[in-house]
Amino acid sequence: MLHVFESDHPLVQYHLTQLRDKNTSPVEFRALIRRLSSLLAFEATRDLAVRDRSIQTPLTSMVGSELAAKIALVPILRAGLGMVDPILDLIPAAEVWHLGLYRDEATAQPVRYYNKLPQTNPVDVAMVLDPMLATGGSATAAIESLTEWGVRSIKLISVIASQEGVDAVVTRFPETQIFVGAIDPELNAVKYIVPGLGDAGDRTFNTLRYLE
Repeated sequence: MLHVFESDHPLVQYHLTQLRDKNTSPVEFRALIRRLSSLLAFEATRDLAVRDRSIQTPLTSMVGSELAAKIALVPILRAGLGMVDPILDLIPAAEVWHLGLYRDEATAQPVRYYNKLPQTNPVDVAMVLDPMLATGGSATAAIESLTEWGVRSIKLISVIASQEGVDAVVTRFPETQIFVGAIDPELNAVKYIVPGLGDAGDRTFNTLRYLE
């Protein structure tokens, strides 16, 4: 797939293995999400446009570079929140816009409950952040909202994906770039990624006990 990038970097695979482990604590899980977000964002930003910037070093003048595009980070609530800060550290001037989507457990379809994207003046590049790309429903709904805003370049960054979810996004929005740490082969009967890592939101925010 032309616009799908599955990382084979040793550090990504190392941290992802720890992330999958059911014995990893919420504290370490959050730290691993941050590390993986930074590593995946490094790849996702490789083609960002730059322009010349003249500066004065302690020794002489020189021409360096600055980002030329207006960039937005768009986390899908709530699990995507854990990916914002590490990427914002890399792109401090980025805008942050939130989209609220959850999966209806009966239908496995996305339900939109929060969208404050402006009506005009879209960014040049939007990065949709969601640790898990399962059915692709939430991702495609987010990309649809950004497309309606007028964003021309959209990148989806997920720590882990299912093949079904990747296929859903590619089919609906073939120009969207997808960056993932791993693509797992299947979803189970309740649409969880297998082998996966469980529920990223509950593991990030330490709410698993409420599901027991």
